[in-house]
Formats: sequence, C-alpha cells, structure tokens
Amino acid sequence: MIPFIDLKAQFAALESEIRTRMDAVLAHGGFIMGPEVAELEKALAEYVGVPHCVTCASGTDALLMALMAWGVGPGDVVFTTPFTFIATAEVVTLLGATPVYVDIDPATFNLDPGSLAKAMDAVEAGDPSIHPLPAACRGKRLRPRAVISVDLFGLPADYHLIEALCAEGGLLLLEDAAQGFGGEIQGKKACAFGHAAATSFFPAKPLGCYGDGGAVFTRDAETAAVLKSIRVHGKGSHKYDNARLGLNARLDTLQAAILLPKLAAFPRELDARQQAADRYAAGLGGIAGVTVPAAPAGYRSAWAQYSILLDVDRDKVAAGLKARGVPSAVYYPCPLHLQTAYAHLGYARGDMPVSEDCAARILALPMHPYLDAATQDTVCQAVAEAVAEAR
Repeated sequence: MIPFIDLKAQFAALESEIRTRMDAVLAHGGFIMGPEVAELEKALAEYVGVPHCVTCASGTDALLMALMAWGVGPGDVVFTTPFTFIATAEVVTLLGATPVYVDIDPATFNLDPGSLAKAMDAVEAGDPSIHPLPAACRGKRLRPRAVISVDLFGLPADYHLIEALCAEGGLLLLEDAAQGFGGEIQGKKACAFGHAAATSFFPAKPLGCYGDGGAVFTRDAETAAVLKSIRVHGKGSHKYDNARLGLNARLDTLQAAILLPKLAAFPRELDARQQAADRYAAGLGGIAGVTVPAAPAGYRSAWAQYSILLDVDRDKVAAGLKARGVPSAVYYPCPLHLQTAYAHLGYARGDMPVSEDCAARILALPMHPYLDAATQDTVCQAVAEAVAEAR
C-alpha cells in the first residue's frame, strides 16, 4: 500500500538531527519550557516575518488562546467557513460566542470574500434574507467581533479582500493556518496576515512534530504577553500569581526539539511538495470528470493535502483506488453547519451550497515531500482507471 503521508521517509532523512536534539533535552532535563521552546519561537517568528510567536500545546489551543486574548465571548459573532475541521468553529462556541458560517470559493475552497460581505450585512441587519444566519442572529443584535479565515489544504485565503472587509467592519482577523504554514501570497508568508494567526504542528501537517503542538503569531507585543500568560494558567508576575483565567497549553520541550531540525528542512520540503503538486496536475489534468486544484497567480500553497473534485461517484472512485493499493481521504465529508454539534444554530441544507457540493465531491490523494514520480504515476493511473469504472 502506498502511504498517504510518509512520516517514516522524513524521519529517515532527518533522523540524526532529530535524535541529537532529543538527546540534548534528555540530558538537560528541562522538559517543560526548556530552552528549545524559546529557540523555536524565535526561529518561527523569523521564518514568518513577524516579531512574536507563542508556541502552545495544539493548533486548537492556538485558536482558542487568540480569541481569549481578545476577550471574545457571549454576545459576539465570529464569521468563519463551514468547510474546515471542527476546531475552527469549536473554539468560538467554547467561549460562548456565536459562529456565523460563510460559504467558500469553489476554486480555492477558502472563505469567499463576497459571501463574507453579505454575512456581515445580514448580521448587522439581523436579516437572514441577505445571507443565511444562525437562529441566535435572526431579528437580534449580536456584536460582530471577528473573522476566522482558514488556509485550507495549504493555500492562503484571499487576504487582500478579507483584510479590507475586516478593516471596514472593525473586525479582528484570526488566520487559521493549521494547514497553511509555508504558504505565501506575493512573498508574504502564511501566519503573517490578520491581527493574529494560529498554526498546528500535528504530525500530518506540513511542519509537524511527533505529537500535538501549535503556535500563535502576532505583531502586537501586548497580545503576545497575554498569550504567554494564558498558556500557563493565566500566570502573572510569578507561578502562583494568576492575572487571568488561562489554560495548561505549553508546548513540550521535546516537541520543540523535534521541530527545530524539521524547520531547517522545511524550505526544501516545500519545494518538493510543489514539485509533487505539479506532477499531479500534469498527470490528472486531462482525466475527464476530475478537477485538479491550483493556486491563484501570486500565491504559493504548502500543499498540506492534494484534493481533487470528482464529477463521478466518489465512493466508487475511492473503492477503486483502494483495490489498487492507493489510499485516499475525504476532507471534509460534512460541512460544519450541517453537523450534529451545530444543529442548535438552525442552519439547513442548501444554506452553504458551494461547501455542500465540495463536501460531496472532494477526494484527497497521497501528498508529502518524499513522494517520487514513479509513485505518482501509479496514483494517476489508478485514478484514471477508477474514474472510468465509476462512470
């Protein structure tokens, strides 16, 4: 079976550097907030091009900490996409705020600025005829507070338009770059957009550790100081002085040690991901019934996933691939506005038509920086055969 993500190949390439870093932690014993954590934060901030990086225990914590630092809570509205992993909206609900879902662009799978503008108008007027709204916003006045954009599958969202809309509406912008770390728009790195950005170091991410991990990026020194407090139970001037309610959300020193050599290798791995994406585009682009993803001019994707859209039965294609030893995955089979956890919002099928259409047709293929041309030829041939069988 072809691996969907080949972490073993990456470890084989970086084993010496990773083991050396891990051994250093085992030797000095600073397992919590050891020196590698600060070293990693400095390196990450320099890579992204922002002054402040605060690491944490997961990508979910990164999103949650940013919203907590801004005081988002009951009565607030946070606009976001339904075509993403639940963590994006979960943190909004955990804080008592209300997520308002905004449909996606069918070409990029990212939040559509035109739909965002309509959603902002609808919330302001309390009028779902302008744009579908959750029950809590219909005929009521909640406070529009923030937008969480998502850099889905590694491609940054349209920040030129989204940032302008946020500025016009007085909204905070949180970039969810859990999959987008390494992406760019005209040379500006993902995690450098908005008022803050969050990323994940889950093992399957473009830059992943060997457990859970995350980070928040910001240009604002005051926000960074609050984030550092939040991640350690709201720590104030010393360990037992709690200035606010917080979390136990520190990044383990061992994970920081693992990420340091991976970050050093990251630029060349991004180049390898782009080469793999180019090979897929060449091998799959001519297959009838298959739409391949593409980055707009001036954008660079980190290619966290390589997801195609199918005009034939997806389940039959996935079964055909499996029979040929090619794994696949579906990101994401059910948009958030239709999931059980958000039934109380009162959204209905048809409210987010683009997200719903993509959820029914999308299929991810093996993608990682150690994917060779011969393996991709096998995958492309398998896709062609499976699609033909599914007609």
